[in-house]
Amino acid sequence: MDRTAHIVGTATTPMQRRDLTIEGMSHHVVADALADAGLTPDQVDLVVFGNATAGRLLDQACIRGQSFLLDAGLRHAGIINVDNSCAGGASALHLATLATLGGAGTVLAVGVEKMWTGHRIETLAGIEDGVPEVDRTFMHHYWENPSGSVLMALNAKWTLEHMEAWGTTVEQIGAAAVKARRHGSLNPNAQFQSEVTLAEVLDSSSIVPPLTRLMCSSFTDGAAAVVLTLESRNRAPRIRASTVRSGNGDLDYHDRLAETAAAAWDASGVDPADVDVVELHDATSAEEICALESLGFYKPGDAGAATAAGDTTIGGAGVTVNTSGGLVSRGHPLGATGIAQVVELAAQLRDEAGPRQVEGARLAVAANTGGMIGSHAGTTDAAFIGIHVLEAG
Repeated sequence: MDRTAHIVGTATTPMQRRDLTIEGMSHHVVADALADAGLTPDQVDLVVFGNATAGRLLDQACIRGQSFLLDAGLRHAGIINVDNSCAGGASALHLATLATLGGAGTVLAVGVEKMWTGHRIETLAGIEDGVPEVDRTFMHHYWENPSGSVLMALNAKWTLEHMEAWGTTVEQIGAAAVKARRHGSLNPNAQFQSEVTLAEVLDSSSIVPPLTRLMCSSFTDGAAAVVLTLESRNRAPRIRASTVRSGNGDLDYHDRLAETAAAAWDASGVDPADVDVVELHDATSAEEICALESLGFYKPGDAGAATAAGDTTIGGAGVTVNTSGGLVSRGHPLGATGIAQVVELAAQLRDEAGPRQVEGARLAVAANTGGMIGSHAGTTDAAFIGIHVLEAG
């Protein structure tokens, strides 16, 4: 029998709110995702729970899922915790997919992050926990900057290298930010729901040149969940491939992303040209352009012009990018981001995305990355990349 993991229920929280507790967000998405699937909490057999910062920010370093879902009515379900920096969501979904295919029954993949605690420096440190200490020391020594984020400095370095190599312009990068905010304005759960102009993007405050504030993602509070079963229902999208890789420092980040994408295309039997919509990890708007090329949607140097031409927006001529608004507009709650991407894609494949619906969407891809490794040795590899290829049910 052909065993396939189906996404039968999804849920997400509004990511513009800061008043929700981590327990409240966890309960909210579990209850809503199960209701969407027509299931009750006592029918869940396994939970894979993604979170990155609760140990540092909330003094709950271990058994996070058990702690935050204590009153969710899950009865006997096993709970496995995943901490994989910004890719905790994709990591949790990968394990949940494997468990489902292995006969675990009804499996929940949950990602939750409470990042607004009033201690911004601690939150930034929590984000940088996704970098080995030796690399963090190197990055702070060489890339310290007024923004307080060495990871944004790394993104600026990549941006300048891409601009020099391929002629990408700051206006093209700005166009990606404008598109993200336009899509976010259509998403009632997005962190930022107002459109911006190209002039506003380019004139916003500098983070690390050439990146401006409106080109960069923001951390936020948020949660997302999906329910997986072998049995399809509710026009449930199916997972054609779940592909993961971790770097060891022998490749640069974008080469690792390209390697992982090639493996995902091979595993799924899908060509990038056939994909209707992609949710990718746009930590910055420049990274969106780089990722589109690394994932194989565009040749090197072509994604910037395509973005500026409107090809990647809803109704555009190319693959539609980040209908949720992406990290730049929807927000980036670390351990929840990868699952939030899949919640959005499931809505697209179920024809339930409302004003941001991509007409006739049948194939979708989520690409979630997390952590950096190896910068002290001369490369900056990805600590983890998770790519999920989804198909409409």
